[in-house]
Amino acid sequence: MPAASPLAKISVASDALCGTCHKLDRSFYDRPVLTVAPDLLGRLLIHKTDSGIRIGRIVEVEAYLGPGDLAAHTSKGRTPRTRAMFGPPGHAYVYLVYGMHHCMNVVTGPEGSGTAVLLRALAPVQGLDIVSNGPGRLCKSMGITMDHYGIDLCSDALWLARDEAPTIVNIATSPRIGVDYAGEEWASKPLRFYVEGHPAITRRPAKKASHRSVL
Repeated sequence: MPAASPLAKISVASDALCGTCHKLDRSFYDRPVLTVAPDLLGRLLIHKTDSGIRIGRIVEVEAYLGPGDLAAHTSKGRTPRTRAMFGPPGHAYVYLVYGMHHCMNVVTGPEGSGTAVLLRALAPVQGLDIVSNGPGRLCKSMGITMDHYGIDLCSDALWLARDEAPTIVNIATSPRIGVDYAGEEWASKPLRFYVEGHPAITRRPAKKASHRSVL
């Protein structure tokens, strides 16, 4: 008997494209990171590749608050690695974990703030054949590599969009995942935002999550 598809538990129909898509413009990103982060949930990540268009609906993110946030890469200041995070909003900050797994962040404004939102999980919409829970799997499924470091997300190669899907209201928060190195104060802050109950999120938080709605 063949193994079940890794997408078997994901309801593609519920996350399907709905109506017309509109590329997010610069003003969307040029806002405080804690405004942008929950507003990314339900938005579409779209990559135009040589093999076709890949689309996923964002269902989990984490906010990184800039140099004062000890879990943020920019806490070490401006370096060749973090220059994109200090750059203008609406660009991608891509980095490697363990020298092999790519992770993608959306840089938020204003320029120089060093703030960004890590994309943690996608629901498959089009052209994705593996579960995208976790930032490494997300980049692998979308074909995102270091070649996309600093790319303008208002371009026609890799971009984010909104469609006419219903507004997500079941948004939950929890501490970010894997940031114990930042110390208890920063590791415990509820800066992870996700669609409560969605099967594509990486894993349940260890502590009870708090809930909020996007109006």
